[in-house]
Amino acid sequence: MLKPADSSVPLHPLLAERWSPRALDPRAELTDKQFTALFEAARWAPSWGNTQPARYIAGRRGDETFEKLHGTLSRGNHGWAGNASALVLGVAKLTNEDGEALPYGEYDLGLATENLVLQAVGEGLVAHQMAGFDRQAAREAFGVPDNHEPMVVIAVGTPGDVEQLPDRLREREAAPRSRVPLAEFVFSGSWQEPTF
Repeated sequence: MLKPADSSVPLHPLLAERWSPRALDPRAELTDKQFTALFEAARWAPSWGNTQPARYIAGRRGDETFEKLHGTLSRGNHGWAGNASALVLGVAKLTNEDGEALPYGEYDLGLATENLVLQAVGEGLVAHQMAGFDRQAAREAFGVPDNHEPMVVIAVGTPGDVEQLPDRLREREAAPRSRVPLAEFVFSGSWQEPTF
């Protein structure tokens, strides 16, 4: 299902075509090259002072890592995300080896994760980022150190049959994409003085 962004000016196809579907093909598998490319893309994201605080724990459907990640998901995500080809836990490193704070660790994880997501789109895949998971369960399942924070789980896969989703999710899947208008979040001169 294509749902290109309805933008005021043309966007690059990777951006215009990126969205977060829940209908995933339970038979599709990522190639080794596709799987590796996701993390190469994340690795080359910018970061504060080149500190590179993004960390990932990744599993493919059927392996132990995937099953452990799937087990941390909220009830609303658990049902559909099991059809993903891969599940990825994004973790932000919060302090360096000397115990000094990395103040932009979460921001930098976001940048790296967007690179991962856009690489997925470029590979003909889709990615759905989820906050609906148990951070503490993920921390315990994978032995995540105290100076790291689990932030997001990303389901990566191939679009599947929307009809296989429960009614409430099928409606959300078919709904048009929407965003606040530019006038509500880009300002010039003073706060809430729209640029566009």
